[in-house]
Amino acid sequence: MLVMKFGGSSVADAERILKVSDIVKTQLKQKPVLVLSAMGDTTDHLLEAAGEALSGGNVSVKKIRDLHLKTIQDLGLKASVQDEIAPLFKELESLLEGVSLVRELTGRTKDCLVSFGERLSVRITAALFRSRRIKAQAVDAWNAGFVSDSNFTQAELLRESWDLIPQALLPLIDKGVLPVITGFIAKDRNGSITTLGRGGSDLSATIIAASCGAEEAQVWKDVDGILSADPRIVKKARPVRTVSYEEAAELAYFGAQVLHPRAMQPCQKTGTPVLVKNTFNPAAPGTRIVSALDKKVSPVRAITSKKNVTLVDVVSTRMLGQYGFLEEVFSAFARHHISVDMVATSEVSISLTLDAANDLGGLKKDLGRIAAVEIKTGKAIVTIIGDVRRSSEILARTFRTCQLLGVTVQMVSQGASKVNISFIVDDTEAAELVRALHADFFDPLPDVSQA
Repeated sequence: MLVMKFGGSSVADAERILKVSDIVKTQLKQKPVLVLSAMGDTTDHLLEAAGEALSGGNVSVKKIRDLHLKTIQDLGLKASVQDEIAPLFKELESLLEGVSLVRELTGRTKDCLVSFGERLSVRITAALFRSRRIKAQAVDAWNAGFVSDSNFTQAELLRESWDLIPQALLPLIDKGVLPVITGFIAKDRNGSITTLGRGGSDLSATIIAASCGAEEAQVWKDVDGILSADPRIVKKARPVRTVSYEEAAELAYFGAQVLHPRAMQPCQKTGTPVLVKNTFNPAAPGTRIVSALDKKVSPVRAITSKKNVTLVDVVSTRMLGQYGFLEEVFSAFARHHISVDMVATSEVSISLTLDAANDLGGLKKDLGRIAAVEIKTGKAIVTIIGDVRRSSEILARTFRTCQLLGVTVQMVSQGASKVNISFIVDDTEAAELVRALHADFFDPLPDVSQA
């Protein structure tokens, strides 16, 4: 058994859905389970319709209806498919009329609203498979064992889902059915529809794979996998064949937004491999995310950067030999609801990086009572993801490159995951430095996609 998840761009129209069906047909012997997102921009159109209803405008689902009916027509499906989705449009219009009437869009209502995209997508796709003589069944996630808490718009799946999902899906698979399941959504214990927040569709796929003991979870995107650098910065960026879960999580935070760390947690728990593939280029090998890497891989897997960062330096001799000082510092950040990204400490100072969007006036005033505070904007985090057991080699080559470019490193931090080394430079220096580091670590080596 394997799980195959296809995102919105992969099922954007009839042509893309046909391509998905061709890809899936090649995997039928492995007993696939499909997880689908909403078609193309459907979620955005649903939210636009809600905005119109909220402002008292006309309730219209024309864009959404036209896309799905055209897709049915272009796929050559029977009129019965239109009859199958007609009740969903009726329910959607009633919901929007209710929003227009009360002029309110709660989190609960919003989750119900956006769920229609996935519910429509799976019904049309399952119908296409049946028209191609493949025994497929559309399944709403709550009928596949997905039970969440009631934290609408960013719900978390409950532990019982781990038992309910295989109970619901394995009998279908044993009967030779291809389940086509809605990603991103669930229901709470009260029967209300919820959405799973960031990375929700990918999470739907990985928890199915992990709980059902699948051989692999395949996440099909519109990119060839995780790249060695941002291709907008490094033209020679190349797909990385294999990374560990820890490396993939660090890459996601520092800019490689291919798979959200939250989505990897179920498969990381069970050691189930995750393969990131490109629907638009299925011949590309993609990136496999695994528990442990071969020791023969190159020392650096990827180089990323995150711009528009703020550096906060906190200096006080009170730190020397004293306990409780760090607690005071981080309590100030907690009071102002400011999240810290990177931290580096010495005997008398702490350096931290923050998102530049934060208003730091109040924080500086609070910290100023216990220490000298300097706030520096216009900074960037450059992160090297790789084998930190070879950190001496990595750092030596990195600082040599910085010296050649005349770049001053303003802070260094090694992550607790032991797979990243990050340092702070000026925003204006980040892109050139990433290009130079990529050339140093990758160009002299064999193609990393062969690692």
